[in-house]
Amino acid sequence: MSIEIEKILAAAPVTTRGQPTQLSADAKGERIVYASGKSIFVRNIDDPALSKQYTGHTAATTVARFSPSGFYVASGDVSGAVRVWDAIEAVNTKGEYSIISGRITDIAWDGDSARIIAVGDGRERFGHCITADSGNSVGEVSGHSKVVNAVAIRQQRPLRAATVSDDGSMCFLHGAPFKFANKASGLHKGFVLGTAFSPDGSTLVTVGADRRIQLYDGKTGEPTKVIGDGVHTGSIFAVSWAKDSKRFVTASADQTVRVWDVEADKNTHTWHLGEEGAVSVQEQQVGVVWARDNLVISLNLAGDLSYLTEGSEKPTRVIQGHNKTITALGAASDGKGKSLATGSFDGRVLSWDVSTGVGSVVDGQAHSNQVTQFAGLSGRIYSVGWDDTLRTVDESAKTFAGSSQKLSAQPKGVAVADGRLVVALNSGVAVYDNDKLVGETSTEFTPTAIAAHGSTVALGADNNTVQVYKLDGSNKLAPTETLKNSTAQISALSFSKDGTYLAVGNSSGKIVVYKSGGWVVATDRWSAHTARVTSIAWNDAGTNAVSGGLDTNVFVWSLAKPGSRVKALNAHKDGVNGVAWVEGEAKVASTGGDAAIKIWTIQGLQ
Repeated sequence: MSIEIEKILAAAPVTTRGQPTQLSADAKGERIVYASGKSIFVRNIDDPALSKQYTGHTAATTVARFSPSGFYVASGDVSGAVRVWDAIEAVNTKGEYSIISGRITDIAWDGDSARIIAVGDGRERFGHCITADSGNSVGEVSGHSKVVNAVAIRQQRPLRAATVSDDGSMCFLHGAPFKFANKASGLHKGFVLGTAFSPDGSTLVTVGADRRIQLYDGKTGEPTKVIGDGVHTGSIFAVSWAKDSKRFVTASADQTVRVWDVEADKNTHTWHLGEEGAVSVQEQQVGVVWARDNLVISLNLAGDLSYLTEGSEKPTRVIQGHNKTITALGAASDGKGKSLATGSFDGRVLSWDVSTGVGSVVDGQAHSNQVTQFAGLSGRIYSVGWDDTLRTVDESAKTFAGSSQKLSAQPKGVAVADGRLVVALNSGVAVYDNDKLVGETSTEFTPTAIAAHGSTVALGADNNTVQVYKLDGSNKLAPTETLKNSTAQISALSFSKDGTYLAVGNSSGKIVVYKSGGWVVATDRWSAHTARVTSIAWNDAGTNAVSGGLDTNVFVWSLAKPGSRVKALNAHKDGVNGVAWVEGEAKVASTGGDAAIKIWTIQGLQ
């Protein structure tokens, strides 16, 4: 057997209200790079399912920028570290440099792809200038008294750089080596959030929370004019130039993205995102990049990337995803494995087409907290979450259907038994039929996991046992068996498709498989995880299973040869939270703490 990565369905950019999120496109306009969680994602613009994930950072990442050559990316994190790595495979790290003692907010490259200025929120200094290949100092960032929000470097000689800050000023640096030359303060009346040099180096622009767009001479740093006074009605978070140096685009909290003509001093095109007339905080535009001639990519607070072209009032495409840890993964109810549902820590639920890699947010009243588990039944997917509700997703319409069911306690899981839903709660088991509560069974133990096949229901107990029940016609659970092989708390349960086998995973990483009927042990040798098993899924034939654990690994197991297994090490940073078989028997999907979904190709099943 072998396991190979086929594609990564990337996480969405992480956003923070009131702060800009940096997006960067390469010089050819083919790829975009951004920070999400502890990873950096490099995505193809035309086919977003083609992406690479860089996992070299140990802290939450904040910014990533392509070098002008397109071969390297420099990325920063909240610990003040900057890493330079190859942009093609996103594996090899060229250098790691500690810049400041706090969060990196922005990075800029010079035109030779040789020097970097990184800025942020430090204690001794607010940024530093280094060489990209060795980390040697090539100047200093000075002149600011508060956190520096953005930096830009002129791509031509003589080298110039600009930094903008919460102190309301723009500092102009001459280089190289970079040193303070002059300061423009008193123009912006508040936080200055973004800055950019035009590609030809003639003009510098700064934007800020005071909605002002200020232009400067690109060589001297002298203020020249203000453009579009009073047009934006919310903070301007980001600015990006077109390749022709005649136009730039701004993104604002007023839900608009606007194109400005520098010579004509006017706003030439506006996109208003979100519903017309409705104020939506999630639609605040917090990042923007002019990727190529007629394509602007804008980012909203929810983490959605909108593709904007000047011929269209609405986005031509919206790329959606999760930017918080994915806590639940479920396959569609038809069992064909062509689509998946994912739920994250913040309650967001997405439906994914496995073949195209496109994810779309499920509309309607979503969970307000962590999604715990999914169960599919005849065209619907049912989800339970930490907001103590059971919700229904209509698979074809991709919307939450009907009203949510309030649960009596926190849910531990949900499963389908004989066409009914069984929900494991802190206090027992609730049975639902046609969205109505039809039965409740209290337990002496606290359930930890649930699985069902036909009328057989298996409950993981906090006393390290598995309790097996029969669900009768009156919606009551009658105990039939207690399985006591586990030495640790049960954390995952899964029946094979035909109900012949039950796989039991525990919090110490061991999986035991029982043959139903006599409940004899089929194998107890699936024990390669080093931490809690979070999810187990069987293939249709019932010969192989895949498991994911808190140890970040994915394993594919064989019943016929329990000792032979294949593993995907470090599949997801911060742990694997869900696994499923997709597209028949040949592929496995996994998801976890990095908010990405990975599709793996499995060959030579034994």
